[in-house]
Amino acid sequence: MTTSLRSDLYAVYALLLREVKIYFREKERIVAVLVSPLLFLFVVGRGLSGHSPVPGCTYQQFIFPGILCMVILFTAITYGLYIIWDKRLDFLKEVLVAPISRSTLFLGKSLGGMAGAVMEAAILLAIGAAFVLPLGPLQLAAALVLSMLFAFLMANIGLGIGARMNSMEGFGLVMSFLTWPMFFFGGALFDLSRSGKWLRLAACLDPFTYCVDLMRWVMLGWGAFPAGLDLAAVLFFCAVTAAWGVVSFGRLQQTR
Repeated sequence: MTTSLRSDLYAVYALLLREVKIYFREKERIVAVLVSPLLFLFVVGRGLSGHSPVPGCTYQQFIFPGILCMVILFTAITYGLYIIWDKRLDFLKEVLVAPISRSTLFLGKSLGGMAGAVMEAAILLAIGAAFVLPLGPLQLAAALVLSMLFAFLMANIGLGIGARMNSMEGFGLVMSFLTWPMFFFGGALFDLSRSGKWLRLAACLDPFTYCVDLMRWVMLGWGAFPAGLDLAAVLFFCAVTAAWGVVSFGRLQQTR
């Protein structure tokens, strides 16, 4: 292992460790993030008693994979706010002058956002597996692996946007405009295969759609699209958003 590679790995580890420590210090954040998904799962899921397209599954069980992805979406994508916060604390200035590449900095921050989202998802997964949808060990393991992949994708989007903004208020407005349409168009609460032409077209352009559908394949053995297409789409969006995030961090370096 070369000295450059070793220093990059240490930098990624240091950034990841910092974000994990911050996550555990903000214990109220854990509860706040889970409130909305639990309301959707136990109030909407049971109260509406909608139709489930999956034979032998209730509507609550049908929306559980989507609600799990919802936690990942809202936790990981809003992580970009911490970039703006780091600018105000001047922490980012110290990191930018460190002898590491912008891609290393981006990877460390993205993995930090991914870690927080996966921990939130693991909590909801445990609750759902206990009270909503019994899952086997392999299904639980596969769901956690997919949660990491989805969280990486959403954290990339949030960091790419956060790197280009200087206002927390502006970032909040952009996130409100972006996250709720992604959630509702993604088919977390309904069957996309029975939706209208325009809604299905919008869903096909939404990265969240493929995350939800792939999670349904793992948990329910059912999906609106082929599982291979879902996985290919998620990997494609991961690559595109990671490249965009690295470019955004490069511009951040130039504008300091």
